[in-house]
Amino acid sequence: MVCALGYGLNLPVLILPVGIIYIVEILSVVLQVTYFKATGGKRLFKMSPIHHHFEMCGWSEVKICTVFSLITLLFGVLSVASVWFGL
Repeated sequence: MVCALGYGLNLPVLILPVGIIYIVEILSVVLQVTYFKATGGKRLFKMSPIHHHFEMCGWSEVKICTVFSLITLLFGVLSVASVWFGL
C-alpha cells in the first residue's frame, strides 16, 4: 500500500520516510544475521526483527504498536510537510 501510494502520487521518494518502520525491521534482521556470523554466535539484539527484541525487554504488544504507529505518523507528517512546503 505504501509503495502504491508513493507511485500513485508520483512521489516515490516518500516511500522511504513513510515506510521507516519497515526499513528498521528489515535492517534489524540484516544486522542481527551479519553480526551473528561475524562474531561466531553473539547476538546484537535479544531477538530480531526489532519488535521481538522490545517484547523480550518487557514491552507490551500494545506499547510496541503504539510507539511504532507514532513513529510512522511522525515521519508521514514530515513527508507531507516536505511536499507541501517544498523542503
